[in-house]
Amino acid sequence: MPGTDHVVQCLINEELVRIDGSVPTSKSVLNYLREDRRLPGSKEGCAEGDCGACTVVLGELHNNALQMRAVNACIQFVPTLNGKALFTVEYLRQLADRSNDDQAENLHPVQQALVDFHGSQCGFCTPGFVMSLWGVYLEHQEQNTRPDGAQIRSALSGNLCRCTGYRPIIEAGEHMMDYPQLRFIRHKIEEKLRKITSSQVLDYKHDDRHFFAPKNLLQFSELRGRYPDATLLAGSTDVGLWVNKQFRDLGDILYLGDIEELRRLTEDENFITIGATVSLSDAFARIETHYPQIRQQWERFASTPIRNAGTLGGNIANGSPIGDSMPWLIALGTEIVLSNPDQQRRLPLEDFYLSYMKKDLASDEIVESIVIPKPRTRQVFRTYKLAKRYDSDISAVCAAFSITLDGETISDARVAYGGVAATPKRATLTERELSGKAWTETTARAAMSTLAEDYSPLSDMRASAENRMQSLKNLMFRFYLETRPEQPLKAEQLSVYS
Repeated sequence: MPGTDHVVQCLINEELVRIDGSVPTSKSVLNYLREDRRLPGSKEGCAEGDCGACTVVLGELHNNALQMRAVNACIQFVPTLNGKALFTVEYLRQLADRSNDDQAENLHPVQQALVDFHGSQCGFCTPGFVMSLWGVYLEHQEQNTRPDGAQIRSALSGNLCRCTGYRPIIEAGEHMMDYPQLRFIRHKIEEKLRKITSSQVLDYKHDDRHFFAPKNLLQFSELRGRYPDATLLAGSTDVGLWVNKQFRDLGDILYLGDIEELRRLTEDENFITIGATVSLSDAFARIETHYPQIRQQWERFASTPIRNAGTLGGNIANGSPIGDSMPWLIALGTEIVLSNPDQQRRLPLEDFYLSYMKKDLASDEIVESIVIPKPRTRQVFRTYKLAKRYDSDISAVCAAFSITLDGETISDARVAYGGVAATPKRATLTERELSGKAWTETTARAAMSTLAEDYSPLSDMRASAENRMQSLKNLMFRFYLETRPEQPLKAEQLSVYS
C-alpha cells in the first residue's frame, strides 16, 4: 500500500523507540516492557485488566495537546503505542533524579508520600498504585488544585491491594501535593510526539502477521476488503483477554483507534454524536454534562484505566447482555450509525440486539457512531446498577427509566434493563402500562406488576431469578420515590444497596 509506515515509533520514558518487526503483533505492552525493555517495575497480577499491578500512563496528542491517562499494560498490544508516549514507574525516579544533583535516594512526591504514610506493604502492587496516583497528580498539578478522597478512590478503583491496606494508600494520595512539586514538562513531550506523528497507514509485520492502523475510513475500507478476516481492535479491553486467557491467534489485526472519523465527539442543538472509538472516559464526561444522572454509572463502569482505554462503540458492538451502558442509552432513545464502504444506516440501539450475542451487523459493517438525544422538556431520567461489589463488578441488574411528563400525565415512557435477558431489553408492556397515566404510586405499582410479563430472569452466580425479579420491581419503585411529584426522596435517603 502506498504511503505506508512499517516501523512502530513511540516514546518510552521519553526515549525514542523504534520497533521494526521484532515483536509479535499481539504481544502485550507489559511483556514487552519486562522482557524486551528490562523495565520490571510494572507487574502482572491478573493479565486481564482487573488488578492494576501493570498500570502505566499513556500520553497521546489529542486536539494537538498531550493527554495523559492511566491504562493497563497487560491488555494493550505493542503496535498500538505507535505515535504515543508511554511512562512506567521507573520514569518517576528519572524525574526525581533530575531535580536533585546529589546522589541521595530521590523519590517522586507520589512515591515519597506512599513511603511516609506506609502505603506500600508487600510492595507487589505498589508500582501500579504509584502510576494511578501519578495520573491524578499530573491532572491536579496542571489545574493547581488538590484531589479529595473521592477523587483518589475513583482513580484507584482499578488497583487491588491484597494486603488490604487501602487506608494508608488513600492518605498518601491525599497528601502527595504537600511535597515540593516535580514538574512534568508537557510541551517537551508534545514536541517529540509531533516529530513521530505520521499521516501514513501503519502496516507493521511480524512473521506472517500484519497489524494495520489506517487513518481514515477510506483506508480502513480498502484494508478490510483485502483482509476480511482480520480481527478488529479498538480499546483492547476485551480482545486483550482473548490472547491472555483464551490463547487465541488473532491473525491479522485491523486497528480502529487512529481512524479520524471514529474519534470525533460533536453535538448540535438536538443530539450528542460520539464516534465509535471515543474512549469511555471522554464519552461519559460529555454525556454527563447533559445527563448528570449517569454519574454513578460512570464511576462504577469497570475502573479508571479500563474506561481510559475502552470505547463506547466497542462496548455497544460487543453486545453483552450485561453491558452497563446499553440500558440507559436505550432508555434515552439512542440510535447508532452503522457503515460499510457503500452506505450508512441508522437504527435504534434496542433493534441492534437480535438474540444472545447476535447483532444486526453485516460482515462488512462497523459501528461508526452513537447518536444520543439531548434532554427533553420535563424529561425525568434515572439509571441504577446492582452488584455484589460497588467497584469493578459485573451487574446483577442494570436498570434505566425515562419518562416525559405532560402536566401530571406520562406522555412517553422508556424502560430498559440489562442482566436479566439474552440482550439489553426494553420493557415494552411496562412502558404501555405507564403511558397516559398520572405519575403516582398506583401507576408505579401497576408497572412493577407488569415487569413479570416483560422479563423471565435467569439464575447465575450473581443473583437468582427470584432476586432479579424482585430487584426489577424495587428499582422501578425507587425511580418513583426519587421522582414523584410530591416530596421526592434523595438517593441517599433510600436504603437500596447499589
